[in-house]
Amino acid sequence: MENSLNVKRLRQDVEAIFRAGLDAVDSKNAVKRSLKRENNDLTAANSSYDLSAFENVYVVGAGKASAAMAQAVEEILGERVRAGIVNVKYGHSLPLDIIGLNEGGHPMPDEAGLEGTKQIVELVTKAGQRDLVLCLISGGGSALLPYPAEGISLDEKRRLTQILLEIGATIHEINILRKHVSCIKGGQLARLAYPSTLVTLIISDVVGDDLDSIASGPTVPDRSTYADCLRILRKYSLENKIPESIRHHYEKGARGQIPETPKKGDPVFRKTKNVIVASNSLALEGAAHKADELGYNSLVLSASIEGEAKEVALDHVAVAKKILQTETPVPNPACVISGGETTVTIRGKGKGGRNQEFVLAAAIAIDGLENVVVLSGGTDGTDGPTDAAGAFADGSTLCRAKNRGFDAETYLLNNDSYTFFNILNDLFITGPTFTNVMDLRLVLVGGDRK
Repeated sequence: MENSLNVKRLRQDVEAIFRAGLDAVDSKNAVKRSLKRENNDLTAANSSYDLSAFENVYVVGAGKASAAMAQAVEEILGERVRAGIVNVKYGHSLPLDIIGLNEGGHPMPDEAGLEGTKQIVELVTKAGQRDLVLCLISGGGSALLPYPAEGISLDEKRRLTQILLEIGATIHEINILRKHVSCIKGGQLARLAYPSTLVTLIISDVVGDDLDSIASGPTVPDRSTYADCLRILRKYSLENKIPESIRHHYEKGARGQIPETPKKGDPVFRKTKNVIVASNSLALEGAAHKADELGYNSLVLSASIEGEAKEVALDHVAVAKKILQTETPVPNPACVISGGETTVTIRGKGKGGRNQEFVLAAAIAIDGLENVVVLSGGTDGTDGPTDAAGAFADGSTLCRAKNRGFDAETYLLNNDSYTFFNILNDLFITGPTFTNVMDLRLVLVGGDRK
């Protein structure tokens, strides 16, 4: 009874720590920290703008967090906003007075997203030299800003995305390929908005916070090239697996027959400002602060962890076991925290996401351990093609599954983590969080709090 009560408390604590991490990257608060107005003086990070110098203020954007970001902009600028259109994932809309919201498909782009993107292009192309364009970008923006290059259909672009997701390509590689079959990504939105003043507020969902990778960098100089696209195709032997029109497009671009995406030094970026307003590091800081507040010794591993989810899980469990055995690298009770974004190589036919797979692998590794609880979740409230953000596990998870006739190893091999945790009622479901800074992984090692 004492151990079950302790595990219950650990589960309550680990969820409180996770939610503190979410609070630290709340989208509205993030925008309000970075965008401030006093009469006609508008400040974005370290840059100031005189609103009286602009005839019109337009707002555009895309991403899972962009509706909440748009709410903040309306509260800051009010009726000074002339018009706006922002693409969000289905079910991620919020009430707005001036800025229009358009829902579209994610992670697979759809016709609704394309229609919204066309409206965004129409709005920014009419912006002139005395206009200000505010662009709101967050994770999911790549899928939510579909505008295929000439000669490429949306279905073909969807097929490319699906292939890349299935083979476990990194988000950086996926974005390089996507931005080179787009009319808007890879700095091309900045090209369309020129000569207006363009300020982009960004919530980062990529490892390293690389500006040209977040939502495929629509307002950022693009470092990648068509030659990079061909290199990625060769790396994964995709030359004959992707749509022929896309392969030909990359080849023509590499030969110089199609203009490259705009690079650093291009005049279109002279009046462009890009500001990261929230990132995974902030979420980890918020989680660590809450863990310390609850009496745990927090250990932040990294905000940039990548790799196969089940292998990363073993590394985290190894740290937890070392804390239990030697009280190092931090003493017990402890909270091990990490961020970033893992991948899953799909070999089975089950249902799940990288966070649920991480937790399932961790559950196997901590089987029988007392006072250890694991929670991993997507900060956007979504993990893979599921309605769960992630899942919980503790030392009794496998035992509870075996008592019901379920073998954890079988579910892991079939990439069926969602079904496994759904059976045990151990899914972590938050609904849309209206933010998105990759994943937050927590391992609590219990005992008496300090």
